[in-house]
Amino acid sequence: MMKIYEVGDLIIIRNTKEDELDYVVEAEKKPENAQFVLQWTKEQHREALDQGDILHLIIAEKASDQPVGYIILAGITGYSRSIDFKRIVITDKGKGFGRQAVSLIKKIAFKRLNAHRLWLDVVSNNHRARNLYKSEGFTEEGLMRECILMNGGYQSMVLMSILEDEHLEA
Repeated sequence: MMKIYEVGDLIIIRNTKEDELDYVVEAEKKPENAQFVLQWTKEQHREALDQGDILHLIIAEKASDQPVGYIILAGITGYSRSIDFKRIVITDKGKGFGRQAVSLIKKIAFKRLNAHRLWLDVVSNNHRARNLYKSEGFTEEGLMRECILMNGGYQSMVLMSILEDEHLEA
């Protein structure tokens, strides 16, 4: 497993520890997150910790080292250098943790992991997240109509990405 420890003004992004998986599962279940995030079991998260192609990361408040969210990156060893920003969940919203986490993830992806492209998909009605990603340089590439069954109905997903040169220009 690649060791990650990235420090910002407000947060630290570091590898998830197994004893933090209960926090991760509970974070997904919070109503404000569950409507936008597919639910994984603790075992699925545990398996992700050991996969060489996935980074499972905790976002901790710098002052207290208490978790305030988590991130999953996938495809980190892929030949095409296109990394899937699979998931970000913030439990302590409105304090700038999410914005700083996205900024630090771009740094990790492009500088540490040598990515050419960092991409994600976001539920189309998650306007808060879409606006954050746009403000961080991500471009909307397209709409995948009703492609995922969640919350009792089909949801559309917006595909977004940022390329290495776009990140360097910002």
